Amino acid sequence: MKRVVITGAGTINALGRDVPATLEAMREARSGIVPLIMRDRERLAVQIGGQVQGYEPEERFNRQQIALYDRYTQFTLLAAEEAIAQSGLKFDGELASRAGVVLGTSGGGLTTQDENYRAVYEEGKNRVHPFVVPKLMNNAACSHVSMQYNIKGPSFTVASACASSNHAMGQAFWFVRSGMAPVMVTGGSESMLCFGGIKAWEGLRVMSKDGCRPFSANRNGMVQGEGAGIFVFEEYEHARARGAEILAEVVGAAMSADAADIVMPSKQGAARAIKGALSDGRVNPAEIGYINAHGTGTAANDKTECAAVADVFGPHADDLMISSTKSMHGHAIGGTGAIELLACIMALRDGVIAPTINYEEPDPECALDVVPNEAREAKVTAALSNAFAFGGLNAVLALRAV
Repeated sequence: MKRVVITGAGTINALGRDVPATLEAMREARSGIVPLIMRDRERLAVQIGGQVQGYEPEERFNRQQIALYDRYTQFTLLAAEEAIAQSGLKFDGELASRAGVVLGTSGGGLTTQDENYRAVYEEGKNRVHPFVVPKLMNNAACSHVSMQYNIKGPSFTVASACASSNHAMGQAFWFVRSGMAPVMVTGGSESMLCFGGIKAWEGLRVMSKDGCRPFSANRNGMVQGEGAGIFVFEEYEHARARGAEILAEVVGAAMSADAADIVMPSKQGAARAIKGALSDGRVNPAEIGYINAHGTGTAANDKTECAAVADVFGPHADDLMISSTKSMHGHAIGGTGAIELLACIMALRDGVIAPTINYEEPDPECALDVVPNEAREAKVTAALSNAFAFGGLNAVLALRAV
């Protein structure tokens, strides 16, 4: 079995247009949740989100590219550019033929769908652009990364709602560890902050109108976000041989299904995924110092996740730091696990724990150290990243400092 390390990271999200800006915002406990800017905003019951504002596609892409790239694909390509540049890799020869791309998204090109539904049903148009299908398909971002960087190995898209990125990164990790591929580009992206996307989530009645307060007794729901996180997973000896900078090591991954309810989370399912990641990575539970929680700010998720952590870690749960960065960047659905992996890397590499902001009232059912409101300096050698999705599909990653 090969060792797997991260040699590149890239992002664009409500906190920043790159990794340094995002980590600085996390350290400063800044919120990226703002009043939404979009058409028909006044018709929305929920008018806030972790929106990437001030972003102009024309500044980064030409007309032909914009005709092919949905907003979620644009985010993916921008984050991939940063990650691959940091890695220093060039994909040619045997590396090109063996390296792959596995990305997560829940909705794919929802902005494109939204715009074209409007055109046909509201405006009465009888034709849409001939590239609508290749623009909205869930695998579009993966395909464009593959084409842009000449990556010809195993490549596909994973769609498992809020766990999509973690499922994708788990698959990429296993590909590298097994020796199937020396390098995998992986992560996830989502751009669901369009009128129809928000209306759909409003129907679930799990959305907050005033802010995301995970683990706080006065929380009242989740807040949507958007963005992408992309990483280069590389076989350790391959990275070391070329003198690459190593950000962290991925040591374990696990997935589970609740097989219980389409929307209500299960403590048992979450616990199985956490235990599985520890076992897969051969990590003693006492080694874990930080968990980046799924932490949506809904009562069902927060209480279930805290109960699962308490069950798995026993007395050590009281010594753990667990935070939800969704309080800052919002819930980026299929891209959220990838953005949140940055907080794990920051904890392991820089010794800085991202906080759970907006924490106001202790909840006895969430009686863990949730790193309230301010970032914290702490030495951490191992961390977990949790993702628990609608449909009862769970994925947890385990990482170590290198």
